[in-house]
Amino acid sequence: MATTKRKPIGLAWQILIGLILGITVGGVFYGNPHVAEWLKPIGDIFIRMMKMIVVPIVFTTIVLGVSSVGSPKSLGRLGVKTLGYFTIVTMIAIFTGLFAANLVEPGAGINMATLDKTDISTYVETEETTQDQGLVEKVVNIVPTNILDAMVRGDMLAIIFFSVLFGLGVGFAGEKGLPVVRFFEGVAAAMFNLVNIVMKFAPIGVFALIGVTVSTFGIESLGSLFKLIGTLYVTALLFMVIVFGSIMKWVGIRVSDFVRVFKDELLLTYSTASSETVLPRVMEKLEKMGVPKSIVSFVVPTGYSFNLDGSALYQAMAALFIAQMYDINLSIGTQLTLVFVLMLTSKGMAAVPGVSFVVLLATLGTVGIPPEGLAFIAGIDRIMDMMRSVVNVTGNTLASLVIAKWEGVLDSDQLDAFMSTEGKKDQIKSA
Repeated sequence: MATTKRKPIGLAWQILIGLILGITVGGVFYGNPHVAEWLKPIGDIFIRMMKMIVVPIVFTTIVLGVSSVGSPKSLGRLGVKTLGYFTIVTMIAIFTGLFAANLVEPGAGINMATLDKTDISTYVETEETTQDQGLVEKVVNIVPTNILDAMVRGDMLAIIFFSVLFGLGVGFAGEKGLPVVRFFEGVAAAMFNLVNIVMKFAPIGVFALIGVTVSTFGIESLGSLFKLIGTLYVTALLFMVIVFGSIMKWVGIRVSDFVRVFKDELLLTYSTASSETVLPRVMEKLEKMGVPKSIVSFVVPTGYSFNLDGSALYQAMAALFIAQMYDINLSIGTQLTLVFVLMLTSKGMAAVPGVSFVVLLATLGTVGIPPEGLAFIAGIDRIMDMMRSVVNVTGNTLASLVIAKWEGVLDSDQLDAFMSTEGKKDQIKSA
């Protein structure tokens, strides 16, 4: 009698199962401190395993990409286009957040006496540290005195700066630089294989991370803040469908195809509230989609510091929410000032823990909004961070496709072939 071979469960389904189990366990054992004690180390280990891979992959891929770009003139043109695109889309995200907050007014009529305040002293200390640095000092610190120290601290801007210069040096070396190129190709290949190994533990990591969150804060802790969460989620989804959807149409792909191809990465990002966990897999898929390595290796890592569309949208919305909660009426001029300040303060801070809160702390006071209002929404920040991380990853992924097409180097045939192949895989899995 013939036996039917059981089809393996896809990664996206495994992560979804882990997410549901984590919510269930966290809800059943809400308030039980032992749940966090047992599950938190598991979640932390998974996040640490992914983060330990990020720096080597960013370093090696940028070196390989820049060394193949050619002249510094070509690299400069690529950089100007990339930062220009980042600025435009980030500005649209900020205005979208302001428009939604003005339309829905999620903070209006909230009784602050009914809300729990969360300790935000850690964010305040981080913000004070960054505020002590002037603009000139921040620019100077992009240049690392010790690249190993920058890698240990995860200082992405310093890593990118050194990687670009090192890549140029390798490119200028010509044939003498070929052994270095082959070495980095081997390191990059090994790191991407390591990603595939670590990803096998993703469902367990997701289960632990979500279980800790739900058991600590509970579903009912949303309370009066549900309107803010709902406004953010709906606005973020509409932003991705309308704004990103329009850009995808220009590139030549549909939103449904994009989601189908990157469903594993988007679901993992949402579950872990971390963009770094999917960076290696996103870069690998983009190359398979016909985006040159030189574009992928420069645009994606740079985007993690300069293209946080989801965070920008949330920061604008959260600022108005707190103003509405304190019954502070912000004029159009003040809101435009808020846009300008957010554009400046949100750049180059991706490596700072709790970056969105740190940016808001540095911004609110400049437009007359009490920064201490952040204490009322800190407890639900992870729930909102999950959605804004999805927008961040989607924006950075799409940026590589945009720049590649803008440069005229996007392989349309390879893109169509990859999309078709991925579609057939999904049909086979669902059969």
